[in-house]
Amino acid sequence: MRHSTSPRQRIVSLWFPELATDRLERLERGVSWRSRAGESPARITVARQRGAERVAAANAAALRLGVVPGEGLADACARLPGLVSDPAAEAEDAALLAALADWCDRYTPLVALDGADGLLLDITGCAHLFVPRAPGMDNGTPGCLPGEAELMADCVARLERQGFAVRAAVADTPLAAWAMARHALSETTRVGGVAPGDGWRVLAELSPAALRVGEACVAALARVGLTRIADLLDRPRAPLAARFGADLVRQLDRLRGIEPAPISPRLAVPALVCERRFFEPIAREEDVRGVIAALAGRLAGDLETRGEGGRAFELALFRVDGVVNRVTVGTGRPIRAPEQVLRLFSEKLAALGDDLDAGFGFDLVRLAVLEAQCVTAVQGDMDRRADDGEALADLIDRLGARLGIARVARFLPCDSHLPEARQKLVPAALVDPAALVWRAETPIAPDTPQLRPLRLLDPPEPVEAVAMVPEGPPLRFRWRRALYEVAACEGPERIAPPWWTAPGPAPARDYYRVEDGAGRRFWLYREGHYADPQEGLPPPRWFLQGLYA
Repeated sequence: MRHSTSPRQRIVSLWFPELATDRLERLERGVSWRSRAGESPARITVARQRGAERVAAANAAALRLGVVPGEGLADACARLPGLVSDPAAEAEDAALLAALADWCDRYTPLVALDGADGLLLDITGCAHLFVPRAPGMDNGTPGCLPGEAELMADCVARLERQGFAVRAAVADTPLAAWAMARHALSETTRVGGVAPGDGWRVLAELSPAALRVGEACVAALARVGLTRIADLLDRPRAPLAARFGADLVRQLDRLRGIEPAPISPRLAVPALVCERRFFEPIAREEDVRGVIAALAGRLAGDLETRGEGGRAFELALFRVDGVVNRVTVGTGRPIRAPEQVLRLFSEKLAALGDDLDAGFGFDLVRLAVLEAQCVTAVQGDMDRRADDGEALADLIDRLGARLGIARVARFLPCDSHLPEARQKLVPAALVDPAALVWRAETPIAPDTPQLRPLRLLDPPEPVEAVAMVPEGPPLRFRWRRALYEVAACEGPERIAPPWWTAPGPAPARDYYRVEDGAGRRFWLYREGHYADPQEGLPPPRWFLQGLYA
């Protein structure tokens, strides 16, 4: 028989049984960094359910006193007069869980939300980073591979110092890890594991509720005496599916690993990641910049080996109190030089200013390449034209780092005869920097007349004009309440709108370059004609569209 050498998937399930009440206690203390040492008062959250105020969540102290989630608030307060109650806030609990998911990114980039009070971490290939270096230091947690128990112990200890009650379990399927964390662990045993391929044996004595099926299915199984998972494993699948639903059989297959159940990471997995951990947290901006330069140097070698450059970089600063600050910069072209990456993040950090709070310091700094693109070395010309594009691209990157790469735009020419449609505004990062450098193909003679004004009005402004004959040039016009007498005039230049895109007939334009007695030059046009007007077109009107220097 041929066996696969690929590593088996390992999933960690984190369960926060007191997430709602922990959030309230952290807010009461006014800090986001505390220990769970000491007994907390009995506390519940209340929500309106089935037309009455009921207990939505309760902490461990309230559960030990007999409070049951779902019971009426009046009954709970009658039994326990000193019970602390607060209104439930599902949105705030969800935001806190999302913040915890970001914090767990320090262990693996594959972190997914699991319901309203749990997380799933795919730690496949990550546990070896936590293997004790000295012999005899392994804590010997059953069912854990080398390094997994240490990873979960580190995670649980850090979360408890932040004020969270948490339980962690690892298994080779998400369902087995979920069942282990919520149905096999206790307050005293907060870390557990299931050996690869052994989930159905370890969890066989648990209730069918550990299969994550509905309460109705669990009650139906109990009515026929099926109160353990072991009672279901050897039974024929067709009768189980016909009587209790296909979801029960599907969950049994997921517990055994027969049917795959991939997790959906909350954040995209970066192309390259480099990080540095600190025994003593750092807080000074100079230290952060030094770490960025070192990490960028390590990433530069990896990018060069792959023949790529980074188009988007992310700096993740993990504070010791659980807050994660993420700073993202984009580039107009693929780069990998450490000094360029450092310069972009320096601009970004300077723009953030006091918004980037170091708190108690950063104990982990991570630099990731979110988007990479193939790049080839370019030999510059003797006239250094290649340097022009690089200088402009550097300017775009610096402006993008300070203002946001999406806010830096560039005008590109368009193939249109209408003056207001001859250019369009596009993000500068989407354009080849070399194409942004304008170069005249043929020299312009000094005495060449300027046919188009330097300044265009968008939209053109209407004017009152008087012409010698209806189709002739203007003699005088009024613009912004000022009257101008025309001393010289050139034209007309007729520009017709694109008839192939217009929904109906559109009037043509006759443009005139005019100059008044004071030497001011204007660009006027008449829209429409007096002679033989087309059916459905408005009467001719005059507009001012540009001003000459």
